[in-house]
Amino acid sequence: MSIFGSSHFGLPRLKPLSSKRAHVVSVLDIGSTKVVCMIGRLTPRAESELLPGRTHNVDVIGIGHQKSRGVKNGVITDLDAVESVVRLAVDAAERMAGLTIESLIVNVSAGRLQSDVYTATIGLGGQEVDANDLRKVLAVAGQQSLRQDRAILHSLPTGFSLDGERGIRDPLSMFGDVLGVDMHVLTAERAALKNLELCINRAHLSVEGMVATPYASGLSALVDDEVELGCACIDMGGGTTTISVFAEGKLVHSDAISLGGHHVTTDLARGLSTRIEDAERLKVVHGSALPNAVDERDIVTVPPIGEDDRDQPTHVPRALLSRIVRCRIEETLELIRDRIQRSGFSPIVGKRIVLTGGGSQLTGLPEVARRILARNVRIGRPLGVSGLPTAAKGPAFSTAVGLMIYPQVAELEEHAVQGGMLSQLTGGNGRIARMGLWLKESF
Repeated sequence: MSIFGSSHFGLPRLKPLSSKRAHVVSVLDIGSTKVVCMIGRLTPRAESELLPGRTHNVDVIGIGHQKSRGVKNGVITDLDAVESVVRLAVDAAERMAGLTIESLIVNVSAGRLQSDVYTATIGLGGQEVDANDLRKVLAVAGQQSLRQDRAILHSLPTGFSLDGERGIRDPLSMFGDVLGVDMHVLTAERAALKNLELCINRAHLSVEGMVATPYASGLSALVDDEVELGCACIDMGGGTTTISVFAEGKLVHSDAISLGGHHVTTDLARGLSTRIEDAERLKVVHGSALPNAVDERDIVTVPPIGEDDRDQPTHVPRALLSRIVRCRIEETLELIRDRIQRSGFSPIVGKRIVLTGGGSQLTGLPEVARRILARNVRIGRPLGVSGLPTAAKGPAFSTAVGLMIYPQVAELEEHAVQGGMLSQLTGGNGRIARMGLWLKESF
């Protein structure tokens, strides 16, 4: 059954995890360079000073990953190719875990992710704030965000206000005249999400939930102090680079740009006239975002692009290779800097930036990022997960691990009533609409 079948605007919410029993969670990270399937066992944990936001321990019991095909810059371009790769990755994870999965939590990078903040207020008449008042103000904010061509991925109340006093985390049982809320809503184009779901359905699997890639990466790579004080997590993938800003424990802004590590590889292939595979190897082995005095003396062998035995490899100074890499990296970082500045969240980010994703492993990248972004930069790796093989403990697997963590924080989200008979009754200002609203509030 399609996840779009019962909802006109939003996606179904994940069921809250039980605090008394273990759960098996399966996730799928579809990227431009690789597709990763992880199966994990989530067991309830006692409260701890380490990662206090986590309610369960995550133990990865199965993992499978394949080179991605049919995805370009996060957008699905070939349904058959993606279906085939998904089948292979899921099959490898199932074999390792010794079980069969039917549904998955999947990441979303495509669909022109868009962050908006909606503000709503309701009158209290000097009374105490109760749960019904909270539901009412959240519903008013949620209704503002509904759009026919976009689906809501995440809807997070970032802060409440009472009689104009902002920064209230939980107004329940407080007294006041006017209750307000700021709601961060992250949306994506419906067509892109439908294509993503179609690929997974064709592999005889269903989609349990969809999570924006920047949100998942931040959940995995950031420590609690960063999430509380304010921090930006930049996930440098193969085809896209995503930005997520966290503050006071919640996601407050997301963005994405269509540049990633594969663009560096393509630049090298064109500039040095070699194959994509050879350009990728040259980038990993010899590429650097920092200039070096010895680069002019070091000579790098570049394989020819053809398969003719008479074609001889060329020899170029390593400095040429580094210059090509540096130009694209600096362009990407400058775009990130401008996007953060334009978002209005630059003061919240402060001096804290975390780089993650496969593209962040390039030599010299943190130093260049510190110079261009003018902030403290560290490389973020998946935190608080056991059972990962050594090869999957790096930044390239942050999104997949974040998808595994997401069910623990899914209940923080608030979704307006979207679709169905009740929302149609309450979708206007007429007599039937008011009657529907009265029924919803009373029962």
